[in-house]
Amino acid sequence: MREVDVVVIGAGQAGLAAAYHLRRTGFEPERDFVALDHAPHPGGAWQFRWPSLTYGKVHGMHSLPGMDLTDADPARPSSEVVSEYFDAYERAFDLRVRRPVDVRAVREGTAGRLLVETGAGTWATRALINATGTWDRPFWPRYPGQETFRGRQLHTAQYPGPEAFAGQRVVIVGGGASGTQHLMEIAAHAAETTWVTRRPPVFREGPFTEEFGRAAVALVEERVRQGLPPRSVVSVTGLPLNDAIRQALADGVLDRRPMFDRITPDGVEWADGGRVDADVILWATGFRAAIDHLAPLRLRERGGGIRVDGTRAVADPRIHLVGYGPSASTIGANRAGRAAVRDIRRLLADASVAV
Repeated sequence: MREVDVVVIGAGQAGLAAAYHLRRTGFEPERDFVALDHAPHPGGAWQFRWPSLTYGKVHGMHSLPGMDLTDADPARPSSEVVSEYFDAYERAFDLRVRRPVDVRAVREGTAGRLLVETGAGTWATRALINATGTWDRPFWPRYPGQETFRGRQLHTAQYPGPEAFAGQRVVIVGGGASGTQHLMEIAAHAAETTWVTRRPPVFREGPFTEEFGRAAVALVEERVRQGLPPRSVVSVTGLPLNDAIRQALADGVLDRRPMFDRITPDGVEWADGGRVDADVILWATGFRAAIDHLAPLRLRERGGGIRVDGTRAVADPRIHLVGYGPSASTIGANRAGRAAVRDIRRLLADASVAV
């Protein structure tokens, strides 16, 4: 067993921002803190994104603190651009991320420490920054007849790119950014596309001002303060109405239908008797927070989420969640990493004074 002051779980945008601020304020990697990441390479969830998601299609990618991402080719896959940037960032600030390390559970230890159990051993820590994001928890809705479908079902997390759907009849489920991007790409290759969503999509006109962004984040933040599962920021901001969206609307590609009621062996059906035959159902239905490893600490509220004040878990001040709820954006993750480190420094200083 190894002892440190802080364990950071996850090395995506939020985890690297936290590690940077730990390093900057005097914490030494491996001696005072350790950053653990289960992914095989630097890049966080970006390394798993589909090749057709080029850097030029990425919405609002903010640089990590202390080192800007500059001169990126917008035509290159974002998985390559961001992974190379994260790799350079880790090396520039000597963050010494350990990978691949799978965190299995976090439990209460002795002497006020938490035990972080992993496939590479156990760390005893005085504080924990959880930055595990959502990519590992794709959300698959359940519908009657789903198991009878003879075609292929896949999630955004498995999306291979539009060419894989050439000549096929594809049902795309989901009204978020991924769903609309998938639909617009696939439509040029598929024999037929059908777009279904639970609610009519909301397209946002005008610039995304700082004031508008703060209001949207506040709505998400209120949910986590109440202990409810966080919703994405996009769910409250709507989708930006850019030139590509306008063209897809004009071409009839973004022709939304309400959610179907059941899945059949050959496609999907609505209660009014309508039906669509399909070869593929693509679930662009989002992700949930990857926090199952925290279950032994019993942090979840009755509402299903972890109640958070800023980044601090209300039930346990040793634990901070960054990239969770209102900080689940690249700029939000940067700010949350700084805030978490500030609170942890205060916590550790108070504990030392008490001793």
